[in-house]
Amino acid sequence: MSITTHPNLEGSSIPDVTFKTRVENSEGNFQWEDITTAQIFDGRSVVVFSLPGAFTPTCSSTHLPGYEVNYDEFQALGIDDVYCLSVNDAFVMNAWAKSQEAQNVKMIPDGSGEFTRQLGMLVKKDDLGFGMRSWRYSMYVKNGIIKKAFVEPGFSDDCPTDPFEVSDAVTMINYLKESK
Repeated sequence: MSITTHPNLEGSSIPDVTFKTRVENSEGNFQWEDITTAQIFDGRSVVVFSLPGAFTPTCSSTHLPGYEVNYDEFQALGIDDVYCLSVNDAFVMNAWAKSQEAQNVKMIPDGSGEFTRQLGMLVKKDDLGFGMRSWRYSMYVKNGIIKKAFVEPGFSDDCPTDPFEVSDAVTMINYLKESK
């Protein structure tokens, strides 16, 4: 049985959440910084993609790299920023960004899964030893409203696979081009 029911995300407002991040200061040291969803989304056009976990195979080999390599195209299509969200803590997300040499895509650590839960995209992945994680999806958000969402098929706690068919960068780029 699923812990949540996959909602129709389109037309919904982004949940009001504060993310606990670690940012590098001018001295090269990292410090805690709270970033709110209002800071990320209000008055902006943003693409967010979410995945089950940093350092996992599909996420590292295809999902994140696809958005990173296409970042300039997103900018040309009027997107202010591209964010990668995962139910991982700030330390893990920062280490993964460094290992992936991600220069453009910004990481959102949803360590407690609160954003993902409020969005209705939190699933149990105990079969993989992951615990609670995000289902894989991407969305285009304008001024805090979800305009388009690409949610991978099979949304459930007991999905034995990790589908990666519609939340990729090219699918989002094609949508943005067609919607212009």
